Amino acid sequence: MATTVGAAPSDRSNIGPIVIIGVLFFIFGFVTWLNGPLITFVKLAFDLNDVNAFLVPMAFYLSYFFLSLPASAILKLTGMKRGMALGLFVMAIGAGLFGQFATMRVFPGALFGLFVIGAGLSLLQTASNPYISILGPIDSAAQRIAVMGICNKFAGILAPLVIGALVLHGIGDIDQQVKAADPATREALLNTFAAKIHTPYMVMAGVLVLLAIWVVRSSLPEVQASTANSAGGAASRRSILSYPHLWLGVLCLFLYVGVEVMAGDAIGTYGAGFGLPLDETKFFTAFTLGAMLLGYIAGLLLIPRVMSQQRYLALSAVLGVLFTLGAFLTHGYVSVGFVAALGFANAMMWPAIFPLAIKGLGRFTEFASALLVMGIAGGAIVPQLFVHLKQHIDFQLAFLVLMVPCYLYILYFGLAGHRVGQGAAK
Repeated sequence: MATTVGAAPSDRSNIGPIVIIGVLFFIFGFVTWLNGPLITFVKLAFDLNDVNAFLVPMAFYLSYFFLSLPASAILKLTGMKRGMALGLFVMAIGAGLFGQFATMRVFPGALFGLFVIGAGLSLLQTASNPYISILGPIDSAAQRIAVMGICNKFAGILAPLVIGALVLHGIGDIDQQVKAADPATREALLNTFAAKIHTPYMVMAGVLVLLAIWVVRSSLPEVQASTANSAGGAASRRSILSYPHLWLGVLCLFLYVGVEVMAGDAIGTYGAGFGLPLDETKFFTAFTLGAMLLGYIAGLLLIPRVMSQQRYLALSAVLGVLFTLGAFLTHGYVSVGFVAALGFANAMMWPAIFPLAIKGLGRFTEFASALLVMGIAGGAIVPQLFVHLKQHIDFQLAFLVLMVPCYLYILYFGLAGHRVGQGAAK
């Protein structure tokens, strides 16, 4: 039987659980950040334009919107530990479906596989994010989530490199061969190219099943959010509507995931706008994730020793505006470099937004977590707005007009929004 933790203990006493959750963050980081190179993959394998290729992140991230609330209900039945294992099993099913349908070049089926992967991740995220937030003191939650972020983004750096080596190797040459081929040869080339995705995803499915079994059999303790994340007056509040800072946080997380996906998954398409070669743009996501890794290290060093998590969030939003302006005012590799630098600005946003939004929610923590995870749907909406908007205006201007308002709202939440409805809480 799992050990139950009823109050937030010190970080030092939770090294074992933090390591286990870190492994989980590595896994869903690897899976999530495959979307960038997958956009490049499906565009060639299924002969798609940018709008249709960007259905990859849309199908993936919309699953969070539709399935996070059901995930919250499931977690009430299973508990966080078994819920995380179930999420891994669902992800394994989705990986198998995507690998099979992508090999068959059935695009709706491949999108369904991605949706199922996202469904498993929504369950995993709904459990793991509040778990790591309340496993120790809530005021140092950003530090713990930053450690998770390092695991996540290190996996994200590896993901495009692995898929680039195993699946996208020589994609520029394949693209030229496809364009020059007759219809029959073209189909044969595309079938051969699409089949390269099968083995990596089947291996991934097997690994996810093994991890699910490991989590079930681990000593991971259960955490009771109702006692570990309570605040003065929380017991007297009878509705989730009594916490306006949560709802402001949901919108903040929605916009944050949107800008994160734009900087990570859309950077290849952004670079292609300058005519940069496919054999280079397929790796651009790794540069963004490398910058995010540096951002997490900076956050670990500075929070809370030098500044609070909310102040660091505000500073990060200012950097986001400045780097976006830098991308707009420059061209080519320099502009792409500013987009990649957004990874540094974005790194500590999730670690700060999530604990600030759920602070003091007590028995509402699990439901609030589900609402916040629903906000991950921003990764579906903002990139779609970008690919549609860039059909009508310059792609750099489209990037600017979408990103700057998002960062300005995040700045507001960091400065004031997280305190709304909490009286004198800092």
